[in-house]
Amino acid sequence: MILAAGRGERLKPLTNSIPKCLVKVGNETLLERHFQMLVRAGVTKVVINLGWLGEKIVDFVGTGEKFGLQVIYSLEDDEILETGGGIVKALPVFGDQPFWVINGDIYTDYIMPDLDLDSNSLGHLILIANPSYRSKGDFNLKDNKVIKDNILPYTFSGMALYDPKLFKNEVVRKFSIVPILFECIKNKRLSGSFFKGEWHDVGTPDRLARLNKLQG
Repeated sequence: MILAAGRGERLKPLTNSIPKCLVKVGNETLLERHFQMLVRAGVTKVVINLGWLGEKIVDFVGTGEKFGLQVIYSLEDDEILETGGGIVKALPVFGDQPFWVINGDIYTDYIMPDLDLDSNSLGHLILIANPSYRSKGDFNLKDNKVIKDNILPYTFSGMALYDPKLFKNEVVRKFSIVPILFECIKNKRLSGSFFKGEWHDVGTPDRLARLNKLQG
């Protein structure tokens, strides 16, 4: 699943006219890069949640066939459900199998692994070193488990593998996934791994401009 419903407030004025996942780095949209990563990993079916300017995503992607994918749209329109609600609404598509969720506004050269959740884990987060613009991270890792402590050297990359059972008590409503992840950490049921490769949060015009300059 690619999360693409948000308004991209921090990227204004660019996102006044295009959704953030269609922002370009070089000659390529962020969404195209995600598709390439998914195809390389053998993924065939992708859900994209739609909210702000979602019709432009549909116009660009269509059925997904031209990208080698089957794309299913989860419509949120003006009732944007945030990360938790957006995932819960799309759950029927995934059945009982774990599924990847990727933020639509990141740029990365991550190679998606063939990853299985261990029997005690309900999710697996991909973490990165804290970027320069963050003085404090989100999480730490201990024995491949995600923890919260006083150090917090890692930031959540916006890429994760989730078991549908993680959301079994939830209904479709507007909510963030963060409290669910914190509860999962408390119960020692959230695994994680550290990614050392290229990763950028294309969240502001300045960051986008710097990234485009880096890519030459």
